[in-house]
Amino acid sequence: MKRFIIFSLAVILLIFLGGYAYYYQGWYVDLNPDAPVVSQTAVEGKTILLDQGSGLEEFEIRGVDLGTGIPGHFATDYAISEETYLRWFQWIQEMGANTIRVYTVLDDSFYNAFYQYNQGREEPLYLLQGLWVNDYAQNSHVDAYDDSIYGALLEDCRTLVDVVHGSRVLSLGRGLGSGSYTKDISPWVLGYLIGVEWEDDTVAYTDDMRPEMAGYQGEYLYTTPEATPFESMLARVGDTLISYESRRYKQQRLVAFSNWPTTDPFDYPTAVANFFRKFAKIDVEHIRTTENFLSGQFASYHVYPYYPDYFQYMEQTSWEGNTYYAYLKALVEHHSIPVVISEFGASSSRGMAQASSVSGRSHGGLTEEEQGRAIAACYEDIMAAGCAGSIVFSWQDEWYKNSWNTLHAVDLTKAPYWSDYQTAGQSFGLLAFDPGEERSVSYVDGDLEEWGPEDVAAGGGDSSLSIKYDEKFLYLLAYQRGFQEGEERLFIPLDITPESGSNYCSNYGVKMEEQADFLVVIDGKEESRVLVQERYEVLRAMYGRELEYTDPYANPPDKESPLFKTIQLPLTLREFTDDLEAQPRSVLYETGALVYGNANPSSEEYNSLADFCFAGDYVEIRLPWQLLNFSCPAEMLVHGDYYEHYGVENLEIDSLGAGIGLGGEERIPMERFPLEGWGRDASYHERLKQSYYAVQEMWAGSSAAP
Repeated sequence: MKRFIIFSLAVILLIFLGGYAYYYQGWYVDLNPDAPVVSQTAVEGKTILLDQGSGLEEFEIRGVDLGTGIPGHFATDYAISEETYLRWFQWIQEMGANTIRVYTVLDDSFYNAFYQYNQGREEPLYLLQGLWVNDYAQNSHVDAYDDSIYGALLEDCRTLVDVVHGSRVLSLGRGLGSGSYTKDISPWVLGYLIGVEWEDDTVAYTDDMRPEMAGYQGEYLYTTPEATPFESMLARVGDTLISYESRRYKQQRLVAFSNWPTTDPFDYPTAVANFFRKFAKIDVEHIRTTENFLSGQFASYHVYPYYPDYFQYMEQTSWEGNTYYAYLKALVEHHSIPVVISEFGASSSRGMAQASSVSGRSHGGLTEEEQGRAIAACYEDIMAAGCAGSIVFSWQDEWYKNSWNTLHAVDLTKAPYWSDYQTAGQSFGLLAFDPGEERSVSYVDGDLEEWGPEDVAAGGGDSSLSIKYDEKFLYLLAYQRGFQEGEERLFIPLDITPESGSNYCSNYGVKMEEQADFLVVIDGKEESRVLVQERYEVLRAMYGRELEYTDPYANPPDKESPLFKTIQLPLTLREFTDDLEAQPRSVLYETGALVYGNANPSSEEYNSLADFCFAGDYVEIRLPWQLLNFSCPAEMLVHGDYYEHYGVENLEIDSLGAGIGLGGEERIPMERFPLEGWGRDASYHERLKQSYYAVQEMWAGSSAAP
């Protein structure tokens, strides 16, 4: 009996250890080493071929980049459910896409949903599976051959192959998802996209520090004599991935290495290269395939029309002003393999992070309708340039994202809990997350049905101000009996911080009973704006050196200064010039200027950027939280005094002051309105943007078959 128990325990232990080695460590025994390796993809010249059941045929990748963020969660929370993925897959395919691109190994709910969605489907969705690199490793002191980059890539490439084939169990770690990956989705996986938007510092440092690593000869990939150490690292990782899948699963699929203009393979004039710090290159033409690799390789680039627009500063009459098309054409002509633009898109944010003076396809500041037109114009350029496919960034808006010119203004540790309409990086999606479980608390559309007497926060009688708020906006309903639009100005002072403010605005001669930090000026459809008291102007505090070439903290504005300034955002902190010794010059735009229109998505006159709307004696207004210096409205955190804290420090408030008046000699009375945050319990509902339908029409009208 004792022997039987020992034997049984030994068998159980062996089964457990075998299962652990197989599912957790990726160990395997090749029981059929002579079995042929197969592939459903191939490359012919600059064309991608796919076998969809009738042999290899030309295939245009029409994709959408799918992130992992939803309101209330960071990307690495992997909080999206199978049910949500299934709903999204349906919408994505109805839009005309045939491919989804993900950046890293997601949690098992994605792969389970992907498997379920494609079961028995004649026209399935395909997947481009990404292999991610930790941001911290790239921005640390190491080169690309360090274990945190190269070692992690070698380990993770085997992991993602096992995940795709349904033979892996993962615990959360190093940015990957987790779960039991038991669904074999490999029939619908087009290929692997290795790497990220590589930092130029990482590439240049690797090439300088590791000259002995230049050159690689593998079974499936090898490098040419011109290959750099960094390019050789990519070849090693790609060869390892192909080898592992070929040996263990007897399959191969397309492979590409992620790239972007910052590390593109081109040389530029000295002035342009110096201005953009263009000192690193990755050229996948230096990575070649052997006859053992059946699937083929394509070149992958992230290319947006506004950054960095090198060609804008280079003389070439044949471009006819379309530098985006010219750049794409140059990429296609440079490569002997297919080129796929695996990221392109436009943001429908209120705030703008960069303007495109050539194409008008700027980084933010576009309505949803303009976003759709910009995407369609980019797609037309991509296909005209001869690319083999394209992937729109992105499927959904992501509240946790940031942009360079608003980083200072928000608490990044709490970003997923509210929607920051001022940050361009949050609104690239074709799917919006609007506040409220079914609808927002208010829509600026001239219909006052959502407002009631209980919302009045200040005034009464001939003038009053009502207030509501949600995860995205502070809503105001201003009432002034007999208000004459375009002939009278209406003033709404707002007190946000107790640490500064003024009870007089010298610009307009407006007096307030209490101190105010902001003044909303309703002055017709074209001249309405929000002003900020100069002590509370974040632009000067954070960018004073670039703007004025002096230390902004050496001579700060008075705490009670009566000067109220327009609210500006920087678009660039230096301007290109052939004179490399010239001083940089900031380019700003007035983000405090208010846009008139109808902001109700159900209206035929919908303008997604509309800030205010007249309705007789009433004015409906919505103001994004960051415009009023809220760093996290979910916890009602605002900016403290910049000049006492030498930058942005959070200050918690529980109310704001507000009033309404026509100005003149009378002081505008102000009353307190209570504020209470919602913490991490952000409410939202999904909405397909106008840009979704524009992309649907774009692909439906394309001559190429999906």
